[in-house]
Amino acid sequence: MWEAIDKEWMDCLRKEAVENLLQIPGGVVQDHWPASLKKFIVTLSSLVLPRQQQDLQTVLPGMNMTSLNSVLSTGMNWKKKHEVEVLSAVVDSIANSVGANAIIDVGSGQGYLAQVLSFHYQHAVVAIDACSHHGRVTDTRAEQIKKYYAAQMRKSVSGNRSLTVPKTVTCNVMSIDMLKALADTPLHNDNVSLLQSSCNADNRSSLVLAGLHACGDLSVTMLKTFMECKEVKAVVSVGCCYNLLSEEGFNHAGSQCGFPMSCGVKSAGISLGKSSRDLACQSAERWKCLENDAGLHNFELHAFRAAFQMVLRVYYPEVMSTSPSIGRQGKALRRRQQRVVQNSLLHHKENKCSLSEINSHMTGSCSHKKSTELETDDSFDVLETTSITNENSSNKATKCERSEIIGNYPLFQKYCLSGLCRLGLEPLKETDIHGIWKQVESFAELIGPYWSLRAAFGPLLETFLLLDRLLFLQEQGSSIEAVMLPIFNPALSPRNVAIIAKKLTQM
Repeated sequence: MWEAIDKEWMDCLRKEAVENLLQIPGGVVQDHWPASLKKFIVTLSSLVLPRQQQDLQTVLPGMNMTSLNSVLSTGMNWKKKHEVEVLSAVVDSIANSVGANAIIDVGSGQGYLAQVLSFHYQHAVVAIDACSHHGRVTDTRAEQIKKYYAAQMRKSVSGNRSLTVPKTVTCNVMSIDMLKALADTPLHNDNVSLLQSSCNADNRSSLVLAGLHACGDLSVTMLKTFMECKEVKAVVSVGCCYNLLSEEGFNHAGSQCGFPMSCGVKSAGISLGKSSRDLACQSAERWKCLENDAGLHNFELHAFRAAFQMVLRVYYPEVMSTSPSIGRQGKALRRRQQRVVQNSLLHHKENKCSLSEINSHMTGSCSHKKSTELETDDSFDVLETTSITNENSSNKATKCERSEIIGNYPLFQKYCLSGLCRLGLEPLKETDIHGIWKQVESFAELIGPYWSLRAAFGPLLETFLLLDRLLFLQEQGSSIEAVMLPIFNPALSPRNVAIIAKKLTQM
């Protein structure tokens, strides 16, 4: 694939430092690069939607965002806490502005957003998720939070106020009609209507749809339901997983496809395909934040996956027709290998071992493992290559030095054996994994430059998909107010763009 790229570009980038390659998706260029390469990267960057977090107070006057207490934030990592704090405040503001009497959290997961909207902002909330386990976790967590708030209320003057607990619904939202049916269903919890104090005079519901990273077509279904269901007065959608979008013309047809949504994009006849939708998930912010070693790990992993494809093509041609997928692999082996590296360096420091002795110590045990042992090793849930992470040496070690210490072939061998295991395949006696690696090893240094240039299209493709959704809403006429805002810190949450829409008149 790299042969399709300007040779001058590749000759330049194959010698480039890893830290400079990692800046390419963010639009950063180096002065010594060819002028055409710099123009290409800068042009890509200029077409991308700005991702800096918006000052929401200026866009949503009166929005009340507060830090979550330790009870509501239990179980959340920093990323999730940031997302829930911001999005719950946004949804609360929108719900109040349209006079909503209930919020439907679509793709609610473990109910973090629903519980904050319910307990902190005191909205009636329905949490919908396809996983019954998530529903049980949500209910259990809600009961624990309820006990805390009940105790707090007994100590205050609001002791007689009833607590609103999110209602959980387990279902797979596969269509607009299904989500519309849920919106039309009276909301009951323990035979007491959640809406008893806030229903409209004509007993009609006024609903807001909210989704925090609703995957693939689910975000699209939310926007279409907003348009087609008169009870839904507003929608706040933060999408993700563009790789899971259905696309018209790619084994899909009709209005149910996730892309394209708008008449404008449909009339332009622009198609993406799975590779481009996969690429739309790449985040320039995440690339920028990668340490050099982590970037090198990712490049090596891409080289492993490409070489593994050659193993399948040569020795398992019948599998190729099935478009085999071995899933995400990387973190567990990285952690284990980092521990091995650190232990080996410590051993080296204490005993003054040679590099060859360190290498033998680190790779010997894995090189001689039988395949059956490799297949049952729990560290192969995910695999990835690694390099030295010693604080004093990682930034100074060259790529050559790191490869000498780690040894890429033993890691590639493990990757292949794990991949075969995931596909239900046994290693054949004639399988020459080492021979395949020797064929490709000299090209491995091209993976980083090629993948960096390819990833530079990610933010542009995401911008295109988001603009298609915004255009779909704007095409509905002046009765719809729709905006697109980056509401999260992109360094914490790369999928940070919310599409917010309200109905201005009765539809």
